[in-house]
Amino acid sequence: MHTTELGDGLVTSALGFGAMAVTHVYGGTDGDTALAVLNAAVDAGITLIDTADVYGEPLPGTDGPAGTNERLVARLLADRRDEVVLATKFGITGRSAADGRPGLGAGKRTRGDAEYVRAACDASLRRLNTEVIDLWYMHRRDPDVPIEETVGAMAEMVAAGKVRHLGLSEVTADELRAACAVAPIAAVQSEWSLWSRDVERRVVPACAELGVGFVPYSPLGRGFLTGTLTREQIASDFRGATARTGDNWDANQRVVEVVSGVARRVGATNAQVALAWLYAAGRRAGVPVVPIPGTRSVSRVAENAAAVDLVLDDEAVAALDEVAGLVVGGRNIVADPAWISAGRE
Repeated sequence: MHTTELGDGLVTSALGFGAMAVTHVYGGTDGDTALAVLNAAVDAGITLIDTADVYGEPLPGTDGPAGTNERLVARLLADRRDEVVLATKFGITGRSAADGRPGLGAGKRTRGDAEYVRAACDASLRRLNTEVIDLWYMHRRDPDVPIEETVGAMAEMVAAGKVRHLGLSEVTADELRAACAVAPIAAVQSEWSLWSRDVERRVVPACAELGVGFVPYSPLGRGFLTGTLTREQIASDFRGATARTGDNWDANQRVVEVVSGVARRVGATNAQVALAWLYAAGRRAGVPVVPIPGTRSVSRVAENAAAVDLVLDDEAVAALDEVAGLVVGGRNIVADPAWISAGRE
């Protein structure tokens, strides 16, 4: 597996693994099977394992983020900590707008105040059963707290030796610049793929300007771009209710057809082609890119890992560049436009 240097000197494998996929959000799996997939990722040379404090089923009797995905990753770390670049996130409380639990307030879906930042770090370290987090992201902005306060508290965790590198998820270009004025930022994590390209307008150029790497989440369109999903598969998870893969499932098959056509011509799978396009897009933008596809299948781990060696020709890149113009529906999976960076740019 090739390596990539993101920002702030952070080196990871050229492909990461999104551990959210092995919890309930896409149907879930049992703990032993999930652990086998995580081990397969590391066996394939994937060092960057990405989780978050909010991923997983809620913990009984608790009033905080779920944390069960971090506990799963802790099982991997118990045997292979030295082989893993550990990334996790804080900031999403796990509360909906209708949830007014004590101490959070109705609608308080995100928190970035310094007190919460410090507590979230310690809680993640406990669940992960590790002494240090290699890459720690602010998962979402708290609109009530200046980003300088949030990043300042994150930087305290670096100074305390609890965190090595800082990241930001779904930030605007201006928010990224403000954060970089407080502390070095290694990576921005936002959705970026063949059919989600809004970050190319301002966020990606800001990363190039500031020397920040980019970690695209949902690089395979939550599985849609692979051409392997069926409506029945996603009917029981949130994808069946999103704009692109719900009401516009049929219309967006045109996107899959383009990707499949390129894949047949170059002798690769749809997933490999979609990931290779992201590497090409990163080179074009002058930004190091480490996608983090997730899967519940050991065989898919190997398939995705092979994408790092696939270099698309100009004809393939040009064809894939046209995909975004065919897409029906936006990428936001919630009703609040400000939940993603494009809604705040």
